[in-house]
Amino acid sequence: MNRLHLHPRISDIDPAEWNALAGPQPFVQHAFLAALEDTGCVGEGTGWQPMHASLCDETGRLLAAMPLYAKQHSYGEFVFDWGWAEASQRAGIPYYPKALAAIPFSPVPGARILAAAPAYRTQLLEAVLVACGEARLSSLHLLFPDADARAAAEALGMHLRRNVQFHWHSAGEADFEAFLGRMSHDKRKKIRQERRKVHDAGVRLRWLEGKAITEADWAFFYQCYATTYALHRSTPYLTPAFFMRLGEVLPQACVLVLAERESTPIGASLMLRDDTALYGRYWGAVEYVPCLHFEACYYQGIEYAITRGLQRFEGGAQGEHKLARGMDPVETHSLHWLADPRLDQAVARFLAHEGNGVANYIDELAEHRPFRKE
Repeated sequence: MNRLHLHPRISDIDPAEWNALAGPQPFVQHAFLAALEDTGCVGEGTGWQPMHASLCDETGRLLAAMPLYAKQHSYGEFVFDWGWAEASQRAGIPYYPKALAAIPFSPVPGARILAAAPAYRTQLLEAVLVACGEARLSSLHLLFPDADARAAAEALGMHLRRNVQFHWHSAGEADFEAFLGRMSHDKRKKIRQERRKVHDAGVRLRWLEGKAITEADWAFFYQCYATTYALHRSTPYLTPAFFMRLGEVLPQACVLVLAERESTPIGASLMLRDDTALYGRYWGAVEYVPCLHFEACYYQGIEYAITRGLQRFEGGAQGEHKLARGMDPVETHSLHWLADPRLDQAVARFLAHEGNGVANYIDELAEHRPFRKE
């Protein structure tokens, strides 16, 4: 008989078995999740307590798995449920701890229920829902799942929530100029002006990949990353040790865009990649240069994706300004189960109303795409 296990550390699960189910996306790789735990980004004292789920047969063979956490807050999720928590507390219903099936600090759509077959995906999710109820967790939240996990969750009665991100998709362009050639005159002119401002400021950008990223490069990148948080009066979620570890265990996934003036670095943008997509993640600069953010985070990402033959560049969560820079609005999802029937029904009503608004918003955004009408 297949059995559910909950693991306080990802290292309790065999990396080869996990990765065989996970696929190529770096965020769901065993090494990525282990790096978060081993460098103190999640675990004791962080409000992210790992309780990774696995479904094994009688021989111990891994059939399905899920990155899973018990959360004591709602930071670092990018699907905002603070209002639900406040309403729950006003009703005298404890909201924390809750269960979260997600990649910490990474609003990247992808596999969330890793399974050798669809039946195992459903079986694992059913078992996790039961375990959440038995552990008196208020809820289970499945964030940014792929279509398979979404279908399994909806079939079990979890509530669908819609959101929007902005992604660039390849149209087979040969180079960045061909990409610009698809745009209306005004949008093309604006992008060229923004890129020229960076160039005229004496800033040059270069890509560093994999093992070419040195320890000094990682240290400078972290300075930039921490500066971004400081400007927003907040504290970085990730540690210097995490990024160093990332470069050691997943070098093939790392792309560092370095902005330099007279060979001195002044800004950096870190992206991750797999065989088909590039994922924009973190950025910062130690001095202000007009339009450098757009160049380092968006235009360099699109140009890299075109040059390397990738099909998609995900610009990250939020930001309507990405639309004018060549990214399309894309609907993303999360699924939610709440143990208390009163809260569950209230959330269901809220999501039905919110979902209609998101659909209308995407339609409106699509009308303002910067590309010429064919």
